[in-house]
Amino acid sequence: MKTMDVHSKTHTYPIYIGFHLRKKMNELIKHPYSKIFIITDENVASLYLQDILDGLKDKQVIYEILQQGECSKTIETYYKLQTKALIRELDRNSLIIALGGGMVGDIAGFVAATFMRGIDYIQMPTTILAHDSSIGGKVAINHERGKNLIGSFYTPKAVIYDIDMLKSLPQAEIRSGYAEIVKEALLANNELFIRIMQTNLENLSTEQLITHIYDAIQIKKDIIELDEFETSVRKHLNLGHTLGHALEAYFNYDRILHGEAVAIGLLFSLFISERYFQNKMPLRELYNWLLKNDYPLYFSQIDLVKLLQWMKLDKKRTNDTINFVLLRSIEQPKVVSFSEEEILNDMKQFFAYLDGGNL
Repeated sequence: MKTMDVHSKTHTYPIYIGFHLRKKMNELIKHPYSKIFIITDENVASLYLQDILDGLKDKQVIYEILQQGECSKTIETYYKLQTKALIRELDRNSLIIALGGGMVGDIAGFVAATFMRGIDYIQMPTTILAHDSSIGGKVAINHERGKNLIGSFYTPKAVIYDIDMLKSLPQAEIRSGYAEIVKEALLANNELFIRIMQTNLENLSTEQLITHIYDAIQIKKDIIELDEFETSVRKHLNLGHTLGHALEAYFNYDRILHGEAVAIGLLFSLFISERYFQNKMPLRELYNWLLKNDYPLYFSQIDLVKLLQWMKLDKKRTNDTINFVLLRSIEQPKVVSFSEEEILNDMKQFFAYLDGGNL
């Protein structure tokens, strides 16, 4: 088992990365919690919930199974979870376990942050994508006008990452997760970026996966320890997300996965970076890797004005400008503000090149 500690302003918490950890919960949860509330989704529950329950058989445990997907990250689901916690008499010495991907981690963490003004929670990510969202304490639910617009910073007590649970992931989820690893590599580790560009996701070995995840987590850990509440360098972790979140919303969160949308956002950020900084970026290398690994790259007939409207709802927007994380070069990010007209013109060129395969 690999471990590392994250030092937040409120406490230090461990990240455990290893095999069969879901069956060792009693060893990993040492505090005598009064009750444990597991929040998961229907797919994860069918595969792993019983293992967790077996590992906690000496505890008072309740659980709630949500519908899979962003459709569950709503104020209605949040209220339902709060109500269940109250009915089942959780108290301030209770624990919430977020067992699932990013959606479950976000909403379960937000429930923990606000139930009786805050109780402990543990992240148990079950996707590659959630290596990113489970660390750093960002918790939220969606609003109909945008993603993650209602939330807070609330640090978990631990992150338990059982690699075994990644073996059941479909290829689309592997693609989605690796987009966030690519993001972190572009921000802070050129050597990792080169290694990933040489990796075929269909032939991914367990050793490669563990190494890539560990290196990516290390990058995020270093950034959030410098800037826990996103006042400076943590903003760089939004690389690719301004366009990515807009694409998710444009397609109503059901045509493209989060990481797949972020992958397009990463390409767009590199595209703008080349123009803005007049530096050669690994745009063609990333495009070819995404193409080889079957990421969705063609969006004919997309309404760019409508897409821009979704982008304007992004919480990183300032007044009449839209903020993008760009790269002066790999490992050198910078936040730059653009007018709506500039971004619309860039998108017109970008999607024309993308649909023509000419990036």
